[in-house]
Amino acid sequence: MNDDDQPIEHRRIECSDCQADPDTGWVRQSWIKDGVFTELWHTQDCPQYVVEQILGEDSARRMKERDAWAEKAFPAAHDRLAAAATDVAADSPAAPFVAALTDLVAAQAGCGGGFLTLDKWAEILERHFPPQEPDARGN
Repeated sequence: MNDDDQPIEHRRIECSDCQADPDTGWVRQSWIKDGVFTELWHTQDCPQYVVEQILGEDSARRMKERDAWAEKAFPAAHDRLAAAATDVAADSPAAPFVAALTDLVAAQAGCGGGFLTLDKWAEILERHFPPQEPDARGN
């Protein structure tokens, strides 16, 4: 059942290379999209499955390399941003924008690779651009 208490449609796709099914297949790939559960079976030596595995492993390797590069590059880039931010005069019209950007980047860096939540964005932006009237929380 889905959120609307409707049965989920089930679709089985036949691999064009190995023509595997649940009885002859070695591995099942499955996904849900637009309320439809789809499954695709492959034999162990299916060329399509082997290519997908190679591409998946290559993608994982590239992501690890990219993460390693980012972990090394980010601290220096963040330091350069902070240094450039100190060059902006406090009375400059750009000062609140620079301060907000610096705080947002620092907060994002502290998320451990996740995404900064909307409430944190609002907190930082309100600190640098305070509302002229009571805020949404009634303060």
